[in-house]
Amino acid sequence: MLVVKVGGGTTLDVDAVVADIVALRAAGTELILVHGGAQTTNQVAEALGHPAQFVTSETGHVSRRTDRRTLEIFEMVYCGQLNKMWVEKLQRAGVNAVGLSGLDGRIFEGTRKDTLRIKVDGRRMVLRDDWTGTVDKVNTALLSLLTGAGYFPVLTPPGASTAGDAINVDGDRAAAMVAGALGAEALVILTDQRGLLRQFPDESTLITEIPRREADRFMQFAEGRMKKKVMGAVEAIEGGVGKVIFADGRVAQPITRALGGEGTHIS
Repeated sequence: MLVVKVGGGTTLDVDAVVADIVALRAAGTELILVHGGAQTTNQVAEALGHPAQFVTSETGHVSRRTDRRTLEIFEMVYCGQLNKMWVEKLQRAGVNAVGLSGLDGRIFEGTRKDTLRIKVDGRRMVLRDDWTGTVDKVNTALLSLLTGAGYFPVLTPPGASTAGDAINVDGDRAAAMVAGALGAEALVILTDQRGLLRQFPDESTLITEIPRREADRFMQFAEGRMKKKVMGAVEAIEGGVGKVIFADGRVAQPITRALGGEGTHIS
């Protein structure tokens, strides 16, 4: 089993990813796709007059402020526009894809954060009316039912809280939970850069190998969205995934090339 996470960067080559999935499946590789869509969500939110807000937690992690209106826009873009875009392209390529959010069948289930503690100009504040959470459990029975019947799952946030509320969950960390729950041989995270860079944005400073026991130490090189990707990688490794690969999603055969040694390999 291989879990592929595709980020929401607008420079990623979606058609190349689809073609590679088709080729890998034809060769007998079992896959599940998880996708994001942050950049498109930001654009739509701006157009709708409810621009994205980002907050910094007490631990220094930047995340999207998700009030109820933001959650509605998030679902519109992730579950509607982008999920069905992936499904349509895969169907055209002959893959019987089924697009589902983590809310459907509680595929991603976890805890809603009742309050969010943040820092603003050095001051500590508590946000309420926030609809974010973490993925604590994956409905592997439903995923196995789909793959066993020949369907190709295309998954996306949001997830479901234990009370059944929709919650904004991080796609990279959700993909890590899926990979761990399914005992995946590898989690491939496709991004809009070659991999983890020692000196961002200089792509000549690519870090090619990270020993699994040292993965957490490499957080210091992660900039922006890469921080959550490294967090997801650490969680996947701790969950028993064979290896995690950060690879370039802008090139032809991105998954095959990642499996062949390109990108940053944590193993």
